[in-house]
Amino acid sequence: MTPGRHRPPSPHAPELRSAARHIARRRLLGFTAAAAALAFGTQLPSTGAASAAELDAARITVDPFTLGVASSDPWPESVLLWTRLAPAPYEPDGGLGQQRVVVDWEVADDEQFSRVVRRGTAEAHPETHHTLHVEVDGLTPGRVYHYRFRAGTWISPAGRTRTAPATSSAVSGLSFAAVSCQAYHDGYFTAHRHLAGDDVDVVFHLGDYLYEYPVDSAGGARAYTDRVLPAHFNRETVTLEDYRLRYALYRSDPDLRAVHAAHPFVITWDDHETENNYAAGTDENGSPPGEFLLRRAAAYRAHWENQPLRASQLPVGPDALLYRRLHWGSLAQFDVLDTRQYRSDQAYGDRLQAPGPESDDPARTMTGAAQERWLLDGWQTSDARWNVMPQQVCFSQRKLDLGAGARMSMDAWDGYRASRGRVLDGARAAGIENLMVLTGDVHVGYAFDIKHDFDDPSSRTLGTEIVATSVASGRNGAARPANWATYLAANPHMRFYNGQRGYVRIDLTQEAARADFRTVSAVTTPGAPVTTAASFVTEAGNPGLKPG
Repeated sequence: MTPGRHRPPSPHAPELRSAARHIARRRLLGFTAAAAALAFGTQLPSTGAASAAELDAARITVDPFTLGVASSDPWPESVLLWTRLAPAPYEPDGGLGQQRVVVDWEVADDEQFSRVVRRGTAEAHPETHHTLHVEVDGLTPGRVYHYRFRAGTWISPAGRTRTAPATSSAVSGLSFAAVSCQAYHDGYFTAHRHLAGDDVDVVFHLGDYLYEYPVDSAGGARAYTDRVLPAHFNRETVTLEDYRLRYALYRSDPDLRAVHAAHPFVITWDDHETENNYAAGTDENGSPPGEFLLRRAAAYRAHWENQPLRASQLPVGPDALLYRRLHWGSLAQFDVLDTRQYRSDQAYGDRLQAPGPESDDPARTMTGAAQERWLLDGWQTSDARWNVMPQQVCFSQRKLDLGAGARMSMDAWDGYRASRGRVLDGARAAGIENLMVLTGDVHVGYAFDIKHDFDDPSSRTLGTEIVATSVASGRNGAARPANWATYLAANPHMRFYNGQRGYVRIDLTQEAARADFRTVSAVTTPGAPVTTAASFVTEAGNPGLKPG
């Protein structure tokens, strides 16, 4: 996948400076001055100016690779490799204190690592929680690679990744998966275990990688009887330490480690990586902006540290550039959105209700003006067969009741209809014929035809929206939730609705796209089998979903 990179200005600098002046005095939200400095840091430690003493890796006596490995954002000649050194992952410092560690890495053509094509060293610093983000360049386009790390005598699990085909190359096919919403306390990540064994080229994570809510000593719905989780997980994440520890809890899950080792990911976020239903600088509870932005800075910093993200995604205080463009030859262009950081505050107090003058104000935006321009300009220059938009919340209209005045979600694009209209107008103006929107958030699987006029079923179909259900959030779910018939009747453009957990697998060719909704029967007990609940096909040049 070929990147598009730039760096946004920080619109919150004045508020942050004001808040930062009071950190040490007020210790807002439990921040110490040192923790706030880390959360607001914009520079990565450098080898030439290391700020911590070096720990001889040979003295590490416990496996430091407890949280696995990961890769992301495949470009034609480059991939990003990630790991974290944490011999004691549930401790705030991971068991390595304030010392830096030199780590070796290698990339090979084969699983046995007999044909190593790239190798090097990197430093794991306490300032970035002993995480490593290694950008490996000079690789061959369209190839599978294997990678691993070494610290002293310890060797990490091996990961499998791949590069994208050359941007201009004709590509016959691409298989990818979409996942979202993995609340640890709601159940096991069984869907990830099955996805780890699926033959896909890349996985798109559409947000809610973790949740800020407390996790009790039994792991919530996991109801552990063979372990007791530390008490510090049983509180809402607020500080940098809280978020770091929560990532350690999630990444200790063996199914999550397995899927990251098996496939490269493309990561974006939604709300729960920071706080439920936040909008730009406004949180759910109406906290003073300075306080919430401190929390957001901590959440964004921990997110970058614990995800396979490149240096270009490193936060600047509470701001981070996560939206980006990637390509898979000439077959597909992916425009990965961030619908949290720049949006207008939800209308009508974020209540479920029919849209009205407040929600339909043309000035309201889901993406922010800069991201909207970036998206529409990218479509103007796209020559890809398929234009895919991975993002977070329901894009298509979704009525929750029958009859006039039906309620809709003000947190989804229904609460930002002018913003949605500008996006669709931009797609039409750019001549985008094969538009696919990927969505998470709602803990169910949907398939929508995207209509020119959602209230007129006979109006032109402009594209397809595929909504990936949750991995665990919402617990077990049901194939037909109680509102199944109501939703299908209220939304004629809704072609599928399923409330179980799982993931979506999508196969693109020059001729068509096929979506398989893969579901598991339960997540409150581990090991449930996976089945295909339904399959749909949309033909290139002829938008609209048909049973596959």
